[in-house]
Amino acid sequence: MLSRIRALPRPIKRAVMLGADAISIPAALWLAFILKFDSYAYGLVSSPWLYVAATVVSLVLFWVFGLYRSVVRYIGPQAMVAVVAGVVGSSVAIYLIGQTVAQAPIGFSTTAIYALIALVWVGSSRYLARWALLHGGADHECVAVYGAGEAGVRLARALNVGKGLRVVAFVDDKTVLRGSMIDGISIYAPSQLPRLVQSHGISRVLLAVPTASRRRRAEIIRQIEGQGVMVQTIPNLAEIASGDARVDELREIDVSDLLGRDPVPPNLSLLEACMRGKNVMVTGAGGSIGSELCRQILRLGPKRLVLFENSELALYSIERELRLSHPQASVEIVALLGSAQHKDRAAEIMRSFGVQTVYHAAAYKHVPIVENNVIEGLRNNVVRTWNLAEAALEADVETFVLISTDKAVNPTNVMGATKRFAEMVLQGMSERGGKTRFCMVRFGNVLESSGSVVPLFREQIRRGGPITVTHRDVIRYFMTIPEASQLVLQAGAMARGGDVFVLDMGKPMRIDDLARRMVRLSGLTIRDDENPDGDIEISYTGLRPAEKLYEELLIGNNVSGTDHPMIMRAMEHSLPWQATQRQLQQMLAALGSFDVRAAREILLETVVEYRPHADIVDLVWQSKLKGDPTTGSPTRDSDGKVTDLRTRRGVSSTN
Repeated sequence: MLSRIRALPRPIKRAVMLGADAISIPAALWLAFILKFDSYAYGLVSSPWLYVAATVVSLVLFWVFGLYRSVVRYIGPQAMVAVVAGVVGSSVAIYLIGQTVAQAPIGFSTTAIYALIALVWVGSSRYLARWALLHGGADHECVAVYGAGEAGVRLARALNVGKGLRVVAFVDDKTVLRGSMIDGISIYAPSQLPRLVQSHGISRVLLAVPTASRRRRAEIIRQIEGQGVMVQTIPNLAEIASGDARVDELREIDVSDLLGRDPVPPNLSLLEACMRGKNVMVTGAGGSIGSELCRQILRLGPKRLVLFENSELALYSIERELRLSHPQASVEIVALLGSAQHKDRAAEIMRSFGVQTVYHAAAYKHVPIVENNVIEGLRNNVVRTWNLAEAALEADVETFVLISTDKAVNPTNVMGATKRFAEMVLQGMSERGGKTRFCMVRFGNVLESSGSVVPLFREQIRRGGPITVTHRDVIRYFMTIPEASQLVLQAGAMARGGDVFVLDMGKPMRIDDLARRMVRLSGLTIRDDENPDGDIEISYTGLRPAEKLYEELLIGNNVSGTDHPMIMRAMEHSLPWQATQRQLQQMLAALGSFDVRAAREILLETVVEYRPHADIVDLVWQSKLKGDPTTGSPTRDSDGKVTDLRTRRGVSSTN
């Protein structure tokens, strides 16, 4: 029946409300006469037309003050103003008529009794109808709101007007609020949450603590974890205040909250050193790191921001986002398609737009994919970095910053080895001299980046599992994309030339623990031998080719501090530029003939820490071997030197 009522046209609903009031007003007056004179017939006999006057005056004032234009499901204080105005107006009319022309005078007490009854009947009927339409006949999900502050109250009021959710409890750690009520909803201590979940059937806990630090949010999440409820949160205070988000826009828990580490405030002088009033270029501008660098750079007031991107769609997306988010910005945004494969194109861009700072974020980073595509991994991560660095020297760029990775330390895979080779290229070029200061910033995994486990786990949880984890003991360093990007910008300002900057990533996290926590925070349980009826299974697939159990950030222990507490400067070995250049020329020859074995031999010879765990798994190379039984992979002798190196072919000096 309630569903049918909800579906009625607005004019019919308005007529129903008007008819109900036409009955309630005279009934209230009749009851007032009964209570005052202890007679069922007194008012009807002495002044029957008073009922007509009270009804007409009330309905007219209700209409004038907009009571019948209010949507009952969302009725608020303004509707009560209309009710009070109508009842007070009819009360005044009744009193005046009763004192002047009525057969039996109507006193103040009778009028007051009528007013009270009419207010209760008309007002309560609206709120009773509101409650019935919102909660009656519908399967509402019971939720608790953690945080009884302004954000929590606004969230509860927004949800209780029809999102299929009903707030049944507030939870807050402030002792002064315990036992209090807000809008009829009690406030409880966090320790009472397990009992509330059972007694009220709570399926979700909504975090409404937008001003809490990341460390505090992590503590709250740990309190809630394991209760069998989904945990969601509201947008942060800045998004709500700017109008970019509403308080009732529920979101999944930000995995950065699981780190439990508050970001260190930035050093503004470092942030602005390579930005303010300068021409800045970002390669891979549409990628996870590149796009965040662009967002932060734009806020620091450069003169010009050059977006350099190989993907047309990615370039379109980041340019559009930047222009929409900063419509009045005085910064010139230049969006350019291109690849660092063409050194002359890159150099011409840098000269044309007077580029002073380059952040080279473009790279192939997915370990198994690069392992299966060795030639392209080397060409993109090594040769194109070299091309771009040479272009920067030709264009007199002041600072060149390479975004590197912890996988470059003692690499076991091609991707890590190519990034270490790229670092050595910049170290050698710095030794070679020139106006450009070359440096690199090395850090671990960034949350929510393309290829990260976090989006993968979320997708697998939505599908009902299984979650795929390579190994129970795999650990990784994690940092948020904004935090990593901010530190990259500050590190670049401290470059002297040839610097290897390493970010303090905090404590590493077990991937298995991350997967389990994400399942629990979704309100689900792990399905295993101990709990065969659980919701999500975790499947251990084994380490992928060339994948390590844990990553490192330093080669050796020669490290010193910098002007920022989370940025260290590592002093690491490199080859003289002549030796590096010779290896690059030989690499170009191998890439030009698509000789994967020779290319990997050069990689092994150059990056002496590279210890591959398997033979060549390049897909094209493996396909070629099917027709050529001659195989062989480079190995190292007891001194760590590469054996079985093939004869290199001469190449042109043009890169």
